[in-house]
Amino acid sequence: MASELSALSTELAGLTARAGQSVVAVHARSRFSSSGVLWRPGVVVTAEHTVRREEDITVTLPDGKTAPATLAGRDAGTDIAVLKVESEGPSLVIAGEPAPGNLAMAIGRSHDSGVNAAMGIVSAVSGSWRTWRGGLLDRYIRLDLTLFPGSSGGLVIDFAGETIGIATSVLSRIAGLAIPATTIERVLDEILARGHVARGYLGIGLQPVELPDHRKGLIVLSVGEDGPAARAGVLIGDVLVSLDGTAVSDTEDIQRILEARAIGQSVTAAAIRGGESRQFSVTIGERPRRS
Repeated sequence: MASELSALSTELAGLTARAGQSVVAVHARSRFSSSGVLWRPGVVVTAEHTVRREEDITVTLPDGKTAPATLAGRDAGTDIAVLKVESEGPSLVIAGEPAPGNLAMAIGRSHDSGVNAAMGIVSAVSGSWRTWRGGLLDRYIRLDLTLFPGSSGGLVIDFAGETIGIATSVLSRIAGLAIPATTIERVLDEILARGHVARGYLGIGLQPVELPDHRKGLIVLSVGEDGPAARAGVLIGDVLVSLDGTAVSDTEDIQRILEARAIGQSVTAAAIRGGESRQFSVTIGERPRRS
């Protein structure tokens, strides 16, 4: 038994050391650092909520040296920020989809103590999930392990040493989550291409409502001035019943349809106005970013 525990201990230490070669400490806020992952050559991915300034960012590299980093872009919706730094890490191997009960480790780094590790399990996994910040994660991966103050942005691995994603403590009040590697790849590509993640919008405020014939729809409560819907002729009081041929009864339905279509693409909105059916051709706009 003692030899088995010793072997497990040695294996865990080896996993931590190997994963730590891809993990940096990110100094982009006061008091204490967060962690980040050398995801690609010259590219660090970290948790967006830990990046409190956009200039004078540095990272502590796996060799202990400090290097300047520049912010390439950020996406609060998925809690992903991308930094550029002159450093390379070992190639990451992306894990298959984890299952509840799988063992997992979160690997972080601090300037003072170096690599740090926490061990636990994947406590829940489900399909695509919208965060309270409005972003879409390809998977909901909840972790049952301790996330220390500097762990957000750190690497989450399985017990083969393969990458599940990066850790975040801000997207759920229940427990820490792993932002899936597939989500990181998608967001990273868009940030490197345009500096931010573009999200489509129609420029209307909606609320679910039931029509006299018991159909469900979305009543228009507000119309943004010179927004896509306003330009198409949509008015307050219109009841949206479908978008591009898909019935809509909740604002989540609208988001799901918009995410599958490109900004600048036209969609057909079917609505009820004064008891009569109307159709509008709306060109999807890019949601204004918060300053």
